[in-house]
Amino acid sequence: MEYNIFENQTMTLGAKVAKYLLAIDQGTTGTTVIIMDVEGRVISKANKEYRQIFPKPGWVEHDPEDIWNSLMDVQREVLHKAHVELTDIAAIGITNQRETTVIWDRQTGKPIHNAIVWQDRRTSSICEKLKKSGQEKKFKNKTGLVLDPYFSGTKIQWILDNVEGARRKATAGELCFGTIDTFLIWRLTGGKAHVTDVSNASRTLLMNLQTLAWDPELCKILKVPAAVLPAIKPSIGLFGHTSAEGWGANIPITGVAGDQQAALFGQACFAVGEAKCTYGTGSFLLLNTGSEIVKSKSGCLTTVAWQWGKKTTYAVEGSAFICGAAVQWLRDGLKLIKKSSDIEALAATVNDTGGVQFVPALTGLGAPHWNAHARGLIIGLTRGSTSAHLARATLEGMALQNVELLLSMEKDLKKKLKLLKVDGGASANNLLMQIQADYLGVKCVRPLVIETTSAGAAFMAGLGIGIWKSLDDIKKIWQKDQEFLPSMSPAGRRDRLKTWSEAVDLL
Repeated sequence: MEYNIFENQTMTLGAKVAKYLLAIDQGTTGTTVIIMDVEGRVISKANKEYRQIFPKPGWVEHDPEDIWNSLMDVQREVLHKAHVELTDIAAIGITNQRETTVIWDRQTGKPIHNAIVWQDRRTSSICEKLKKSGQEKKFKNKTGLVLDPYFSGTKIQWILDNVEGARRKATAGELCFGTIDTFLIWRLTGGKAHVTDVSNASRTLLMNLQTLAWDPELCKILKVPAAVLPAIKPSIGLFGHTSAEGWGANIPITGVAGDQQAALFGQACFAVGEAKCTYGTGSFLLLNTGSEIVKSKSGCLTTVAWQWGKKTTYAVEGSAFICGAAVQWLRDGLKLIKKSSDIEALAATVNDTGGVQFVPALTGLGAPHWNAHARGLIIGLTRGSTSAHLARATLEGMALQNVELLLSMEKDLKKKLKLLKVDGGASANNLLMQIQADYLGVKCVRPLVIETTSAGAAFMAGLGIGIWKSLDDIKKIWQKDQEFLPSMSPAGRRDRLKTWSEAVDLL
């Protein structure tokens, strides 16, 4: 079916004008779908959470069928809310939780095991063995990553070694591996497209940053057969068409990126040195380094931000595994609050933490420490400690993790950041944003649309189908909501960072 670009920047599907973009944001705890118009306005949004599966301490899984069903439910809801038909959609963009790993049968499309989530730590022993054999430097040089259970490569190895018959089938080409973008595209296209984008591929421990291709040597070390791997494509461009049988219409998928890269794009951080922090299940700070592959010497990662045509943009990244998930733990585990948004009002009832400190390393420490065995720590409790003190300590812990990340990035780049764009669900918390600005010592700017992962996927899809022609078109769409200026003295900031470092050193 042919799609033509008209002067009024709408698309046609047969005789009907298609004038909207649909973005799928498949996250760690839920699936969000938005519909965006050609002016960049979000006209409809829907979200659905799904099960989190914890088979053993440190293990985290998702049922891929839960993910798929959540997507189908949400896309119906978002279309209904917007009074939009599928034939009104010009193109689809996809953004996703990145390192989460799925392997499925090429013939039946059925997963052979639950998805192993990026937070999962079960492959710690594989990583330690590789480190002891002197392989980490090789992986870091080629992929920009460290050997940590966070990434997909060792998860693939674990599934192939622990599901009966899986390795034989994989070698024979009977199985497909994918991060969540790949799994969804496979399903959406009726099994016609086994593809990923370069940003997701850069998070697997298997892709070479220089060649932007799967690295045969790394695949051999991790025992990953080439036959299971998807084709790597630029982030902006055609990935395939949804099948009329499974989706209801043939719609092109023209933008795909991992969630943090999509957020960087959605924040219009297109210039070298521009940075954003996304507050989701974890917190993720990315800084655009342009065409330069900056190798971190301070514990951060090097990653592909996106690729458009032959131009590749890279980034330096720091990640804390637990951010908003710490608030969910207060809600679901400790029952301190009824809903996540309640934490701001509770924390605001006290002026400080009363000496309580919470290091939310509930699934290990990410950058710059990379301690897979670390676990959460609460110290400084007294008889006077209350739920409000713990709530405020949680917000401070979320913010202080990001200070460590930023300081590491500044070391790598040898210059100070002047501004940080913030987004994600927890960025709606004004108290958290003020704490963040105070401890960073830089201005934090929140956009009007805080769902920048979804927006980034929509922007990429729009560029891929030709609705927008340039990055300047996207810059014109981005709008500021609020700024948060630091109000803390440098001495007070140094003292607080010192007590935080002392707490982290206890892990």
